[in-house]
Amino acid sequence: MTKDTHAARRADVSSGRGFDRRTVLRGAAIGAASPLIPATAATAAAASASAGQGRGGTTPSVSFRWLGTAGWRIDVDGRTVLFDPYLTRFRTGLFDVDGLDSKTELKTDPVVVDAHIGRPEVVLVSHSHWDHLGDVPYIAKTTGARVIGTETTYHLLVALGVDSGQISVVKGGEVLDIGGLTVEVVPSLHSRNKKCAYFAPGTLNAPPAKVPSTIADLPEGDTLAFRVTAGKHGPSAFLMGASDFSERAVRGLRPDLAMVAVPTVTSTTHDYVSRLLSALDTPDVVVPVHWDNFELPLSGSPVIDPAMDLDAFLKQVQKASPATRIVVPDYRTVYDGAMRPTHR
Repeated sequence: MTKDTHAARRADVSSGRGFDRRTVLRGAAIGAASPLIPATAATAAAASASAGQGRGGTTPSVSFRWLGTAGWRIDVDGRTVLFDPYLTRFRTGLFDVDGLDSKTELKTDPVVVDAHIGRPEVVLVSHSHWDHLGDVPYIAKTTGARVIGTETTYHLLVALGVDSGQISVVKGGEVLDIGGLTVEVVPSLHSRNKKCAYFAPGTLNAPPAKVPSTIADLPEGDTLAFRVTAGKHGPSAFLMGASDFSERAVRGLRPDLAMVAVPTVTSTTHDYVSRLLSALDTPDVVVPVHWDNFELPLSGSPVIDPAMDLDAFLKQVQKASPATRIVVPDYRTVYDGAMRPTHR
């Protein structure tokens, strides 16, 4: 399949389950690779009427926008939460013949970032690699948003000029009430390569020796996942920044939506997809993330990272959880609380 075909494809597999706590997110099965077509006004209105009712009852207005890589913008009644917002997407050589240049300088493009983030109140950070943390210092300093992340994230952000009072250090297990939004912090794991090794490992328990200036200056610093629930009745979304997880930590979360990081073809995580979906109690909707080439601008259509096999991932999801609906996102679509497109 060509890159253009991959980029145009939008998988949306609806469930055939009966009525249960997630009924509003369900529909009749329509095939694993059917196109996800932007909704008409009538369809959008019908979807918005039920959007977000993960467990029944009156819910706030919710929308999701994929920011590329693992990133999301979540808007709840006009309030904005960001997750791993990496938007500048500068070149490091990662996808070139010569490979990654670890001395690549960190940079942020304010025009690009400002066009996508709105006025965030909270920024959730899964880990401290540049393709997750890179734009967070600028966002924190210009918007005043609170940043929630690991101790490593804290030390790096302070070194980069962020007010320490804006940063909340978490370890996993915290359940935070943020004015009608519930953020559950989940201890997690970073993916590993074919040697079972981590990329840029390391944690910081004190300020770095120098102000970070290159991508090599941003170690992983442990990894978190998050479950964000909008209002009292949902929807709830499970957000991942890397393609591994702690099976015991995610059991019982039961999110309505799972934004699942796609593993590389060299991943050594055993039975990743089926174990994760089983531990999450087969979410209503799975949205694959972190499969795009994040050194290309958001202005185009997503192009698959050559190290990823998105088709294989989609097949694994469908096999592991046939009732789950799959939505392959793009950069230009705004989705409602049930991950139905509202407009482009």
